[in-house]
Amino acid sequence: MVERENANVLWFDELRRADVDLVGGKSSSLGEMTSVMDVPVPFGFATTAAAYRRFMQETGINDQVNALLAALTDYEDSDALHTTCSQIRQIIVDATMPADLAAEIEAAYEQLGQRMGETDPFVAIRSSATAEDLPDASFAGQQESYLNIKGAQDVVKKVQECYASLFTDRATYYRQKQGYPHEKVALSAAVQMMVFSKAAGIMFSVDVTNGDDSKIVIDGIYGLGEYIVLGKVTPDHFVVDKASLKIVERDLTSKPVRLIRKPGSGVKEEPVPAELQAQPVLTDAQVEELAGYVKQVEAHYGCYMDMEFALDERTDKLWIVQARPETVWSQKNKQTGGKKEATTMATTDAKVLVKGLPASPGLAAGVAHVIENPEDIDTFKEGEVLVTLMTSPDWVPAMKKAKAIVTNNGGMTCHAAIVSREMQIPCIVGTKSKGQAVTEAVKTGEVITVDAKNGIVYQGDITASLQPATPTASAGAAVAAEYFPPTATHVMMNLGDPDLIDKYADLPADGIGLMREEFLWTTYIHAHPLYLIEKGEPDKVVNMLADGIAKVARTIAPRPMVLRLSDFKSSEYRNLEGGEKYEPQEPADLLGWRGASRYYDPKYIEAFKLELGAVKKVRNEFGLKNLNVMIPFVRTVDEAKKVTDIMAAEGLQRGADFKVYMMAEIPSNIILADQFNQYIDGYSIGSNDLSMLILGCDRNNDTVAHLFDERNLAVKRAIRHLIKTAHKDGKTVSICGQAPSEYPEFTEFLIQSGIDYVSVNPDMVKLTKRNVAHFEQRILLDQATGRGRQDPTNYAWE
Repeated sequence: MVERENANVLWFDELRRADVDLVGGKSSSLGEMTSVMDVPVPFGFATTAAAYRRFMQETGINDQVNALLAALTDYEDSDALHTTCSQIRQIIVDATMPADLAAEIEAAYEQLGQRMGETDPFVAIRSSATAEDLPDASFAGQQESYLNIKGAQDVVKKVQECYASLFTDRATYYRQKQGYPHEKVALSAAVQMMVFSKAAGIMFSVDVTNGDDSKIVIDGIYGLGEYIVLGKVTPDHFVVDKASLKIVERDLTSKPVRLIRKPGSGVKEEPVPAELQAQPVLTDAQVEELAGYVKQVEAHYGCYMDMEFALDERTDKLWIVQARPETVWSQKNKQTGGKKEATTMATTDAKVLVKGLPASPGLAAGVAHVIENPEDIDTFKEGEVLVTLMTSPDWVPAMKKAKAIVTNNGGMTCHAAIVSREMQIPCIVGTKSKGQAVTEAVKTGEVITVDAKNGIVYQGDITASLQPATPTASAGAAVAAEYFPPTATHVMMNLGDPDLIDKYADLPADGIGLMREEFLWTTYIHAHPLYLIEKGEPDKVVNMLADGIAKVARTIAPRPMVLRLSDFKSSEYRNLEGGEKYEPQEPADLLGWRGASRYYDPKYIEAFKLELGAVKKVRNEFGLKNLNVMIPFVRTVDEAKKVTDIMAAEGLQRGADFKVYMMAEIPSNIILADQFNQYIDGYSIGSNDLSMLILGCDRNNDTVAHLFDERNLAVKRAIRHLIKTAHKDGKTVSICGQAPSEYPEFTEFLIQSGIDYVSVNPDMVKLTKRNVAHFEQRILLDQATGRGRQDPTNYAWE
């Protein structure tokens, strides 16, 4: 029999709280509650620290990790830290797990199903580091968790991804700053039966707003609990008297969305039905039942506890899915002998701007900086008050610089609340749930006072008339970063305004799949090209276009970019200076003189040559060979020939380092793809126009807008036919329309169909990158097991 210290897998009923060295804090706590306590915990098993160390040793990864970390001399250099950690994670993910270790994990998963009476059960896989969840160190949340996982091979893969997550930027930085040697920390993966959550949330055995340990705090939302931590949903908030287990305070919110499990695997977001949004997610009896579990667990552990719960939609049974010591007030109350600060409401004549939930106590005044777009974080300055919708791990560097933080959304256990408490920064969250969004009530540059003890934001600096702020102490800062696995299907980014490229350059996009040239005209040039030619200023067009294009090409290099040549409609050209003289009045300019039909027209060809001149300048003079072009709205094969002939005559000949693509947005592009192939290198599907023209439905007409849907079978058949026909001649196919940004399931269809690139708006790059990775993994798993979900739809039109 294998000794416990050397076992690769241990079951929850074999574990105790003292087994932190074997399976980490999370797994040992789940084992403690399963083995010796009368609280409902979904059953499961944990891979051990020994299994992790064996994996790292036998694959040779340990030596590689040590060498990479030894070369990292400055952990404050976020770029260097990110590069090193990314390399380490990739090494771990790409490694092959020892066959007998993988087989043992697979066997445990199958045995779990047998013990639970299910075949291939759905499980949650949560990372559990051996140094985490200690009362004096909060490592929680720094490693990954995976929900709704099914299948033995997928479980092994996710365990390995958990191993990799031990080396996220934030976790690596935190260990370094806390003095925990990297080689002394190992990782366990808790593989636990999945709760089909119709509601979930977080509970504390101490009121985290003020340290009052006579109270229990319970926050809940619909669906899975991840949206609480992310701050995406402001939860219902219940305060329970610990002695009587009676609810003494409740704050119900509107909860518009929820994260739910997919029937097959993975999770998705969906809207909460309108009639349920403002309803409490838990009954009073359920709140009191949960409070009883919290009280019981705290008494058993002898310290303040931070716990997670889930309510199963199948049985209405409440489950405790995680428990760990609370770290902030445990230390504060230990230092103060359990004495609490007074929490009396300050009286003042100052104007109240907004109220919210007092997430992290304190008082501070400063200049407000409203940030509604995460891409603007870099503009935040030291000592300002951060005002935003919500925060995520990416925001930590900015949060470190904040005097105080106020958010529209979130509850007492959201990311902003937890991090602020750890950093001892005054923080108010969920102002929207109290009546008004702080991003609307406060303007950038305005001086405000944040009374985070009472949840009030005042106009002006009135700290002198309020209670003195609790002195703050700097906490170890954390660098947050995200990991995106490589994908065979490239995820590109659509870009309009070139001035935004600096904001978006760090997104995990594989290049620019669509840069719309029209933005350069409206942003920089403002005049009709023929008007400028008539004025004798053609060079102005070439130079200004080239400068805008080069700005993007240079920033995104060496990644490729695709410039879509001009596709103004006549009404839009007419709005440019001097445009009235050159543009016809067209009753339906959406189907009129646009795209390729202009380029070879004698009335416009000289203007088109200016665009080509700008492209040549960027490529030849600036040396930016990552620039390629795309021709929009090509109605006929003859048009494709005419336009590419003009380009070649102007010195832009297709070749190994210069690609000419064509928008596929007209039914003729699909039907005649075998003929279009000879003039281009690939296609980019414009799903908006293509759907409109296939369905005969004006997408700008509200009367028939409900009929417009890119997911229509006719559109899908057209797309699949194009991919098949293009690939026969070695051409690539991308999509730059709105559909992948709006419908994740449409992205799955595209990948199943063999698309080469997916290009989405900047705000969807990260989510699409994750979706694509998931869908590709699903395809590989389905092929390997033969047990994948089948799509019965017939997409063939032959």
